[in-house]
Amino acid sequence: MLKVWGRKTSVNVQKVMWAVAELGLPHERIDAGGPFGRLDTPEYAVLNPNRQVPVLDDNGFILWESNPIVRYLAEQYGRGTLAPEGRHGYARADQWMEWSITEIYRDIIGVCFTNFVRVTAKDRDTAAIAAAAKRVGDKLVILDRQLDGRAFICGDKLTMADIAVGTLMYRYYTLPVERPKLANVDRWYGSLSARAPYQAHAMIDWQPMKIPGA
Repeated sequence: MLKVWGRKTSVNVQKVMWAVAELGLPHERIDAGGPFGRLDTPEYAVLNPNRQVPVLDDNGFILWESNPIVRYLAEQYGRGTLAPEGRHGYARADQWMEWSITEIYRDIIGVCFTNFVRVTAKDRDTAAIAAAAKRVGDKLVILDRQLDGRAFICGDKLTMADIAVGTLMYRYYTLPVERPKLANVDRWYGSLSARAPYQAHAMIDWQPMKIPGA
């Protein structure tokens, strides 16, 4: 049975858990990080010397970093579904996974989310939030074009590309930031939001994570 180490409120753990759920894999999730601690123990350092979540244990095969975990699960258990068949199809999905990290993750999570959750209202950098939201909106125009005529990022099936990008979207759509009207992205996000695995693992209320005064 798979074991996933990490708290359910971590966006990177959510990414892995959504993939696990889409694949219907028996699993156990073990709370770690945040209020649950464990990351500073010697035992956890053996699992991940970076002391971060998530960590996957697949019958003794240990893997850390969320995107590689999703790729592994897709290849190992979801060829033809989360992992597209063929070298080109797989590479295209992988491209969008990397895009999620290089182009929108920092602005959505590192700037906007952090400012609304881990910074008090009086210290919040509203200019940085506005600039980050603008950059994200501009980047999502690229995704909007990609989704034109497609149900999902790579075609008519949900793939690991949708997992990587889509996990960020719940926070993006529920943060109080300016968002451009992008019909294809809005439609795609709506379809993700209708999926039970997305509801269970990505649509996690982040309000309880806010520090006092945020």
